[in-house]
Amino acid sequence: MAHESIVNLTSDNFSEEAENASVPVVIDFWSEYCGPCKMLSPVLDEVAEEIGETAKVTKVDVMSERDLGAKFGVTAVPTLVFMKDGEIKKTQTGIMGKDAIIGELQALA
Repeated sequence: MAHESIVNLTSDNFSEEAENASVPVVIDFWSEYCGPCKMLSPVLDEVAEEIGETAKVTKVDVMSERDLGAKFGVTAVPTLVFMKDGEIKKTQTGIMGKDAIIGELQALA
């Protein structure tokens, strides 16, 4: 079960939750059929727990939100996209550790 503060992004709420966020955002592009995505999920739960309201952890299911995956040029999952003020600051394909993710978010704060 995902941490309660993690936001599932859709085409409907993307602008409000990610592009217009007042804090740094990490977007996890994932698929339920992806083994590494399943390994990353508890790491993101820990990130969400530790960062509190200083940043936002979000997820996009690329199977149900293909338009968002295409918008960001996602060709492999998991892909993490770090945003600040509606701008993409970094994209990372593959798994990142908790400290690395928190470090990226803190650097954008």
